[in-house]
Amino acid sequence: MPRFAANLTMLFTEYPFIERFDRAAAAGFEAVEFLFPYSEDVNEIKAALSRNGLTQVLFNLPAGDFAAGERGFANDPARVNEFRDGVGRALEIADLLGCRQINCLIGLNREDIPVDTQWETVLGNLYYSAETAKTAGVRQLVEPLNTFDTPNFLLTNTQQGIELIAESGSDNLFLQYDVYHAQRMEGNICSTIAKHAGGVIKHIQIADSPARNEPGTGELHWPFIFETIDASGYDGWVSGEYRPKGATEDGLGWMGGSNG
Repeated sequence: MPRFAANLTMLFTEYPFIERFDRAAAAGFEAVEFLFPYSEDVNEIKAALSRNGLTQVLFNLPAGDFAAGERGFANDPARVNEFRDGVGRALEIADLLGCRQINCLIGLNREDIPVDTQWETVLGNLYYSAETAKTAGVRQLVEPLNTFDTPNFLLTNTQQGIELIAESGSDNLFLQYDVYHAQRMEGNICSTIAKHAGGVIKHIQIADSPARNEPGTGELHWPFIFETIDASGYDGWVSGEYRPKGATEDGLGWMGGSNG
């Protein structure tokens, strides 16, 4: 079985944020991720990781006003300086937390900016973030999102992500592969994992489809997916990023005891 991590933005939300680290460890997780650390007490996060022996595997670059619907701004030529400042801030926190991966949400299509200009801006920003992260020993990821949950998101499928990475010119830019988003947009989950996991795919997130609840509640065949991940040679974490149907601890049977 793969090594499973818990996304603490979506799991254990019955508890205050810092307590979620304790709950995740008690449930058998050895690693965690979350969306954003920027409004949290980072020293408290570090202490929670330390006391539970948890690995911080991922968080996102600043993505604008997420609550108001922003999903990144790497495509906005007027915010390049803000993007670069965000890279620096993220890497400072990554260093404090011992986190070796950060993810970029590139943004929603802007009708007031030519699409070609947006993509040129994305490429320049991703090259900057990937190369800057490389000097800090951190891997830069980029993630496609489905357009059912995130209408007008610019990066929507695996092949588009792979082409963007190749065009970026950096050898430190990789794909965050979210099984839920991929299933909604394109399917072919196991063939994609078999072909790209451990190569361009360096982080995997999971949720069932179509309701984005825990594995085993929807249309996907998880034993086969997990077997495919194992057979692919992928050695990273597989993070549960889903909306529990009930209490988080009551819906963890999908882990199969793999984390001990």
